[in-house]
Order: sequence, then structure tokens, then C-alpha cells
Amino acid sequence: MDSPVLFAFMVTLFAGLATGIGSLMALLSKRFNPKFLALSLGFSAGVMIYVAFVEIFVKAREALTESYLNQEIFGMDKAYLYTVISFFVGIGIIALIDKFVPSAENPHEIKSLENPEKMKDKRLMRLGVFSALAIGIHNFPEGMATFMAAMQDPALGISIAFAIAIHNIPEGIAVSIPVYFATKNRKKAFTLSFLSGLAEPIGAIIGYMLLSTILDQSVFGYVFAAVAGIMIYISLDELLPTAEEYGEHHIAIWGLIAGMLTMALSLVLFS
Repeated sequence: MDSPVLFAFMVTLFAGLATGIGSLMALLSKRFNPKFLALSLGFSAGVMIYVAFVEIFVKAREALTESYLNQEIFGMDKAYLYTVISFFVGIGIIALIDKFVPSAENPHEIKSLENPEKMKDKRLMRLGVFSALAIGIHNFPEGMATFMAAMQDPALGISIAFAIAIHNIPEGIAVSIPVYFATKNRKKAFTLSFLSGLAEPIGAIIGYMLLSTILDQSVFGYVFAAVAGIMIYISLDELLPTAEEYGEHHIAIWGLIAGMLTMALSLVLFS
């Protein structure tokens, strides 16, 4: 495994295993600060939205422009049209994944965890196991997205991995809390939460195996545009709603703006 691939894999592994951080926060903390988590989730959404539109979408179009230079289809720039289509294909992929995750077990439905002591053990265990499965399914394309970004641009990959890691913290909480209250076993709750995050590096490995033999500028452009779509969907459907559930509307929005500003400054400084 050459160094760029190894670096991309390690960055993706870091993002995925952040579910363990969420699990530890839930199991070991005597006092949980939901407003800080709301701010962090808003920040993560800001990073992902900004980088998806300003950096990843643009890089995808540039890659496809190299493949379809000055070509038109139906009077439109072929490269730009294919970038837009791939962007919405990415949204469609993650939306389909969400559709097949039952809402009662969706890890982002955090209201169900407000009073875990009042829920029956069997129901809690089922909630925790299904949450782990749902998170694994969600994390698979996220792993591919983080890996592809890190392969193309290490600094960009680190930024996305950081945002994904923050995003994974409440997912670790969503798995570990119901499992712990069902079993009273911290080790089991942490292990299940930790393992759910492994879907991201697994997604990276499978994605690399599938794409490495056919990866050229056009394939890169399609994949990167789809990655941008996946990141926008995650931000709007998961991060911001969850941030508002944990805290207040303006806390989430200020976090969003801070994330955008931080990402903008880092791109200016390191460009």
C-alpha cells in the first residue's frame, strides 16, 4: 500500500472511530453539555457545506472539463452538466439509504433517548443494535467520500475527516446509551458503538478496490461530484436537525457560520 493510499485510509479510520468518542462521552461523563454538541454539529455542517460547494464540486467540474474539453450536449457544457448530474446522484444514493432505515431506529431520532430508563430492556437493545446497523450503512459512503478527498488533496481530506468525526460523535451516543441501559454493560455498549464506526474505513477499502483499476480524470470527476452531494445531504438532513434537537437554533447557526469561516480561512491560507 503506497503512502497516499495509507494516509487516506488512516484519515478515514480516524473519522470512523469517532463513534467511540461519542460512546465514551455518554458512558463516562457525569455531565453532558448538549449546547456544546449542538455548536460542534453546526460547525461540522458549515465545514462540509462550504467545502462541498466551494472546493469539491469545483474540483469535480475541473476534472470532467479535462475529459470533455469544449464538448457540448444539447447546447450545454458537457462537463458542467455531468458534474451537476453526478452531484444529484450522490444525493439520491444517500437519500435511498435513509429511506431504507426505519425512522424508529434511525440513529438521528434522538428524542427516543431522552428517558432511556423508562424503556423496556428488549426495546432498548433492539434500538441500540438497529442504530449500530443504520450507522454502519450511513458511514459506508461517508468513508468513500473521506478517502477520495484525502487521496486527491491531503489537506482537504483532513478537513472533511474532522467534520465527519464531529458528525459521528452523536451517533456513538445513539448506539451506546440504549445498549448500556438494556444490558448495564459499559464494555458491550462501547464495543458495539466502536464497531459501527468501522464501516467508514471498510467503505474506503472497498471503494478503492472498485475504483483503483478504472480511476482516471473522468471517473474522479463523477465520484467527487457525488461526494459533494452526499456531504450536502448529510449536513442538511442529519447534522443541522440534530444540532437543533440538542441545542438552540441560533447556536446551531453560529456553529454553521464558524465552520464555514474556518474552512474558508484554511483554504485561503493553504491554497
